[in-house]
Amino acid sequence: MKTLLVIDAQNDFMPGGSLAVPNGNKIVPVINSIQDTFDLIVATQDWHPKAHSSFAINHDGKSDFEKIEWRGKMQTLWPEHCIQGSKGAKLHPELNTTKYEAIFRKGTDKNIDSYSAFYDNNHLKPTGLTGYLKEKGASQLYFCGLASDICVYFSICDAIKEGFECFFIEDASKALDIEAFENIKTKMIAMGVHMITSASL
Repeated sequence: MKTLLVIDAQNDFMPGGSLAVPNGNKIVPVINSIQDTFDLIVATQDWHPKAHSSFAINHDGKSDFEKIEWRGKMQTLWPEHCIQGSKGAKLHPELNTTKYEAIFRKGTDKNIDSYSAFYDNNHLKPTGLTGYLKEKGASQLYFCGLASDICVYFSICDAIKEGFECFFIEDASKALDIEAFENIKTKMIAMGVHMITSASL
């Protein structure tokens, strides 16, 4: 079953949002244009409580994008974003979601950040996405969304570990740190990820 995963195409990651990815809105028409080529479409949403530990505002004297040690791991401190029920947490209004069969929410535990669609960053709590996809008969996963260098990348890493064949749709994704993503692309290729564009679908 040909499956599309739309990662975190939410208002807060779009231009004007609290954690905007440069040109993040440019992916929306691309995602809409490819959806009919897939048998199954699943989306994810960052869905944080206001007291989430990844927000800089919840650590005295700390600033956005500062790094700290948190529960034994390095944690980037982010601006408040994708707070549960907020406008910023909603999917982009121009995204055509009529074919989406499920939306998996992540980052709901205030004490653990969760970049991947499959697990929190400490791999303690699965989202249930692996079981859902395997029960549906999905074996090839096509990834798009925001941000390429963070949530899309970590989702792909976990998908590879779970035994899925992975495709990354370059023009349907954008990176927060474009320079850092060049190194990440090299890592993805080494992992066996297929780098494609929407035109090849």
